[in-house]
Amino acid sequence: MNKGILAGLGAFFLWGLFPIYWKLLLIVPAYEILCHRIIWSLIFLVVIVAFTNRKEWIKIFQGDRKNRLIYILSSLTLSLNWFTFIWAVNSNYILEASLGYFLNPIINVLLGVLLLKEKLRFCQWCAVCIAFIAVLYLTIGYGSFPFIALTLAFSFAFYGYLKKIGNLNSVSSLTFETSVLFIPALIYLIFLEFNGAGSFVHSGVLISSLLALGGVVTTVPLLLFVMAARRLPLSTVGILQYIAPITQFLIGAFIYSEEVPASRLIGFILIWIALILYTSEGVIYKRKKLNNKRIIPGTVK
Repeated sequence: MNKGILAGLGAFFLWGLFPIYWKLLLIVPAYEILCHRIIWSLIFLVVIVAFTNRKEWIKIFQGDRKNRLIYILSSLTLSLNWFTFIWAVNSNYILEASLGYFLNPIINVLLGVLLLKEKLRFCQWCAVCIAFIAVLYLTIGYGSFPFIALTLAFSFAFYGYLKKIGNLNSVSSLTFETSVLFIPALIYLIFLEFNGAGSFVHSGVLISSLLALGGVVTTVPLLLFVMAARRLPLSTVGILQYIAPITQFLIGAFIYSEEVPASRLIGFILIWIALILYTSEGVIYKRKKLNNKRIIPGTVK
């Protein structure tokens, strides 16, 4: 099998299993998990950077102010996404969290239209409209706004947008982002220790090990994703990305027995229809475009 396909399957399947990992840390507050995730991710990334000699992220601290601001904003957006997901999982909202990542491609499209002035084709607009109707339906069905799903979808989409206009590769940019958050995270953990509320070391070997391994768990899927993105067409990566929310949905429904009332299921189905429509249209359009390029002028009568 293609190495890119294997890397993509690995990345999105590991992301899909994240709820199980964070559930093991249920006794640790989400803020504390987030801080440990930031600190141990930076430590792991610095080791990778040291071996790969990718030290351009350090230059941003003294480089272009606009580029530095982009990655500071992306670090804040990423931390919001990480915290929201961890909190959602440990508060028994895995299904709504998975909905956020089902919605993410549609939000990406909207940001492309609004911020990058990209044009949508008719079927793409139909997919966006169906997704919008689904969000309204879910809001009415929940009796409350699907805040978790939309926070995850918008934060990750905006994070992707910031990465697109930045000029660092994924490893270097994530190293800079975690370095920006490192000091606040460390100060918070020290504060917890002084107040006797810290979990690291004090909650047993298993919890301490899981907190420390959070850096590896965070970084490995990202590295696999980068490998896949470099080797595969964007359309293939786009299809593979649905492995993560599908896995999360199944985990929430069948492992942790989260309730799936009819109103919520109908909303999810509408989202899936929008995704199928959008993805299918994109694949068909690219194939037609590719076939047109292969036609040699003068051979068609």
